[in-house]
Amino acid sequence: MSKTILVISTSPRAGGNSDRMADEWIRGAREAGNIVEKVALREHTVGFCRGCLTCQRTRRCIVGDDGNDIVGRMLGADILVFATPIYYYGMCGQMKTMLDRSNPLYSDDYRFREVYLLAAAAEEAESTVDGAVTGLQGWISCFDGVRLAGTVFAGGVTQPGEIEGHPALKEAYEMGASVR
Repeated sequence: MSKTILVISTSPRAGGNSDRMADEWIRGAREAGNIVEKVALREHTVGFCRGCLTCQRTRRCIVGDDGNDIVGRMLGADILVFATPIYYYGMCGQMKTMLDRSNPLYSDDYRFREVYLLAAAAEEAESTVDGAVTGLQGWISCFDGVRLAGTVFAGGVTQPGEIEGHPALKEAYEMGASVR
């Protein structure tokens, strides 16, 4: 049975390295028969969470921007995939802002049970992605029955396009293709 998957590309650069990883993950998941939608945050307006917690009562953020629509898409997905560049050994600010804005999901009947992380960085050390994994795991831990199902890291890539030929592209494709 096919899964409904939402891939959220958080890179501010179209065609950036983490964005390319997302595209390969999507290609694999679609070839496996899944229904996949990609949201590129750079094409949307998503403001900061105000910490008012109104969303816990209303299941909707009071900030009137694209964040509410994206959270609605997250709610209905079986699987979430986040693609991020690594900035200062952590996820990019756009990803963190989106995670914060997804607070209305806590009190709702979310479907997702698996979350994947795709990350690219200039630094090559495998530990470079640890901060992003820790941050995402902290978010995941707030949701009952949800787990980090996989991570792909591409180190040593800075400029858009440098990821071409990197083993992480194949790994992202294969990870997406394994989802059934």
